[in-house]
Amino acid sequence: MNQQAIATLEASTAEAMHELGLELSRLLRAGDLVVLTGPLGAGKTTLTRGVGEGLTAIGNVSSPTFVIARTHKRQDGGPVLVHVDAYRLGGPLELDDLDIDYENSIVLVEWGKGMTDDLVENWLEITIERERAVEHAEDENEVVDPRTVTIVGFGPRWQGVSL
Repeated sequence: MNQQAIATLEASTAEAMHELGLELSRLLRAGDLVVLTGPLGAGKTTLTRGVGEGLTAIGNVSSPTFVIARTHKRQDGGPVLVHVDAYRLGGPLELDDLDIDYENSIVLVEWGKGMTDDLVENWLEITIERERAVEHAEDENEVVDPRTVTIVGFGPRWQGVSL
């Protein structure tokens, strides 16, 4: 499978992670699958909220941990956003059992690494690494929690794409 590094970025605040989601939303179209990987509290859902806002998703884009998948129609009538939290799923077959229409949706899967490889030909993999040390910014009220976000595209859809 051919892969391409699309970006490696720093996101030190929740606002920066949200902005990254807004920026990412401009690249997404029907048939796109985004797999989000990172530890608890890394910003996967915050990034997804930004994507949802950028896509004009209807409803609160929040972690679907207990419902596993949440589908959001869009104000602009575009392809639906499907937000999946695969944390409680036992493997790829359980993800496949959700019967998601990958071809006609934009799908973001938290905790999906290794679960989506055989579902589609093209996908984005976003890995968020969280630094252990918490620093304080110049403004005493703003906590800086450095994160490195690496975006890699798999398949021909992502060749030549940059963020």
